[in-house]
Amino acid sequence: QVQLVESGGGLVQAGDSLRLSCVASGQTFITYAMGWFRQVPGKEREFVAAINLSGGSTYYADSVKGRFTISRDNAKNTVSLQMNSLKPEDSAVYYCAARKWFSSTSKGAYDYWGQGTQVTVSS
Repeated sequence: QVQLVESGGGLVQAGDSLRLSCVASGQTFITYAMGWFRQVPGKEREFVAAINLSGGSTYYADSVKGRFTISRDNAKNTVSLQMNSLKPEDSAVYYCAARKWFSSTSKGAYDYWGQGTQVTVSS
């Protein structure tokens, strides 16, 4: 069992940067692959980025590749999403997610979710 708490969302202008953080409870964070997803009202939750147990492998949606960076600090039970060059279409609720052992880009593969943090990018 792991509990996830996101933070760092807010209202920014297009072109700005924002850093989201997700802190996981428990002592087994190292055994969880982590992901970030986002959702806007009326649309499916979509994959944004994922990272493996060690942080050595990362995966990104095409829409954020080159602008977003996922990272993790296993000593602090934290996974972060650095978002640069933000666009209005990046506006969404961003969710942190965890699954045992193996990375995935599929939302159905994740077992644990945070409550979400709102990101709004104005044009």
